[in-house]
Amino acid sequence: MAITLFHYIALSAIIFTLGIVGIFLNRRNVIVILMCVELILLSVNLNLVTFSTSMSDMTGQVFSMFILTVAAAEAAIGLAIVVVYFRNRGSINIEKIDAMKG
Repeated sequence: MAITLFHYIALSAIIFTLGIVGIFLNRRNVIVILMCVELILLSVNLNLVTFSTSMSDMTGQVFSMFILTVAAAEAAIGLAIVVVYFRNRGSINIEKIDAMKG
């Protein structure tokens, strides 16, 4: 049994669903939400590389590299914001983050 295009798309759909479910089920921990966003971006990358390979075109793989750099920057900036917020407030409870307004 060979691994086909459908297998990659199914795996990407499962990873994307896990990311979406993780965001909606966990609304208290910022780090888990950031990890779920990373899962969503990973599933998009898997789709881009899969279709790029199946069509013998490098465009999807180039876009995948751009998405990886944006995801790394998002993770670094997000974690920096969480660390600064934790130093100021003493906890990273999402329900109290609205105090940052203004």
